[in-house]
Amino acid sequence: MERYAWKAKVIPGKLEEYRKRHNNIWPEMKKMLKEAGISNYSIWNTGDELFGYYECESIEKASEIQSHSEINAQWDFFLKDVMIAEKDPITGAQPLLKEVWYFK
Repeated sequence: MERYAWKAKVIPGKLEEYRKRHNNIWPEMKKMLKEAGISNYSIWNTGDELFGYYECESIEKASEIQSHSEINAQWDFFLKDVMIAEKDPITGAQPLLKEVWYFK
């Protein structure tokens, strides 16, 4: 199992709307995440900073499926007014954070 971590920002004053949208995530989005082999996905915040983490069978496979998914593109557009996210030009996802330390 591989691990993926990312960061982004919520537009100031939009955290509750960001939470609301994720609490009502579309079934099609959940299906796409499962097809991408993604599990154990969580998003955390401190102030307007977001930290996301998930586990997946393969980061390469997960990135490939997400980057070619129309539903993922629609979800990104849906969050555009509440979230600021840097995108990796190759994968179209938030850049993978580099692991500094891991304790198992």
